[in-house]
Amino acid sequence: MVDIDSLWPYQWQIAEAVYDSARRHKGLTFSVMIARQGGKNEISAHVEAHLLLAFSQSGGASIKAAPTFNPQAAISISRLKDVLQYQRLHPYVTFQRGSLFRMGRARQLFLSAHPSSNVVGNTADILLEIDESQDVSPEKYNRDFVPMGASSNATTVHYGTAWQDDSLLEQVKQSNLELQRKDGIQRHFEFDWQVVAQHNPHYKRYVEAERLRLGSDHPLFLSQYCLTPVSDDGRFLDNTRQALLRGNHSRINAPLRGCTYVAGIDLAGESERPANGGTRAIEPSRDSTVVTIGELRSNDDGSGFVLPSLRVVEHFWWTGRPHTEIFSNLVHILKDTWGCRRVVVDATGIGAGVAAFLRKRLGTSIVKPFTFTARSKSDLGFDLLAAINSGRLHTYKPDSSPESTEFWSQISKAKSVVRPNQTINFFVDPAQGHDDFLTSLALLVQASHYTPRRATGRLRKGYA
Repeated sequence: MVDIDSLWPYQWQIAEAVYDSARRHKGLTFSVMIARQGGKNEISAHVEAHLLLAFSQSGGASIKAAPTFNPQAAISISRLKDVLQYQRLHPYVTFQRGSLFRMGRARQLFLSAHPSSNVVGNTADILLEIDESQDVSPEKYNRDFVPMGASSNATTVHYGTAWQDDSLLEQVKQSNLELQRKDGIQRHFEFDWQVVAQHNPHYKRYVEAERLRLGSDHPLFLSQYCLTPVSDDGRFLDNTRQALLRGNHSRINAPLRGCTYVAGIDLAGESERPANGGTRAIEPSRDSTVVTIGELRSNDDGSGFVLPSLRVVEHFWWTGRPHTEIFSNLVHILKDTWGCRRVVVDATGIGAGVAAFLRKRLGTSIVKPFTFTARSKSDLGFDLLAAINSGRLHTYKPDSSPESTEFWSQISKAKSVVRPNQTINFFVDPAQGHDDFLTSLALLVQASHYTPRRATGRLRKGYA
């Protein structure tokens, strides 16, 4: 029987169903979707602890797998240790090889479900758990994990949040809903952030802050807190987001007194440049180096959350010119003209040299290199969406300039692809153009993380 004193009612409901099925060898498969930080690992740890006790004499093994061992499976191990301590069961449990708990003849093992992991040969007699199931490959699960519990009719639980509508968790959910309609046995449990917030006021304040920061229709907020699968319609910035991005202020070509400016720089690949130089109009197939200048403002809405806001005020671009030829232009623009307090520059590949040059001339505290990877670009895209959704990013009014025309062309053509592990990619199809203005804008948002220094100290006597 699961101890309900340390669980919220929605957690207890899940724990009781899983424990009963495992204890009685019913062999049910459950899907559990709970908003991020809603306590799914706590549920899992309580069930694991009680099953160790229940099967300590008769024996058997339970297995929990996560997309990665570090940090995901390691977090579950730590949570089980805490519950065993809380339940005062720890004196009777041994912990071996960094992933195996033993109580008498019962075992609890933690594994990685990464595609490269070698897990074949393990057996789950009692319970098989798949954590963050939406990030586990269906092929890996069906090939390596399903056979673990087949011979003993083990109970299976998939934990996670929403992501793509074809994820492993979503597949299990739909199957469970269909079975529920047939036999009335609840197999799917789903509790969004509002349910969790009813029991935890601190959690409510946290998620409300995330909604303010990300925007209510941000992919991460929808999937992790509202449990709504992400729609992969191919567009990165739809008409609503474009309207939010479009500001009412005018473009300026010089800084205003008392304002703070930051910049994002996307560097062109030099191998793409023609020897004779040129502009985008002359060399439409060539990539460009783009500098986006933004005015950084404090945005205190009175709610206690202070978020920076950005107004894009100027663009600079060069097509067909080697990096060495634009060094002096960059220094003049960023340091001498705009006095930028933070500059984030693409430092991937040959960009590392430009970043090092700018750090030397402007200072390491001002210039921050950004290296593109699949994960870092995904984070870049999510941060850009958050700034737009929450109304913290606005561009100058569209005009007839080449820069404005190219910028909005790229914004309207931008596509996105939803990928596993809650990542995205955003880009402009090379057949339709370039994404240097779009990338420079995303890097500008990273530059907005700069926090201006404030004067501190006391007034001397006679000056009060």
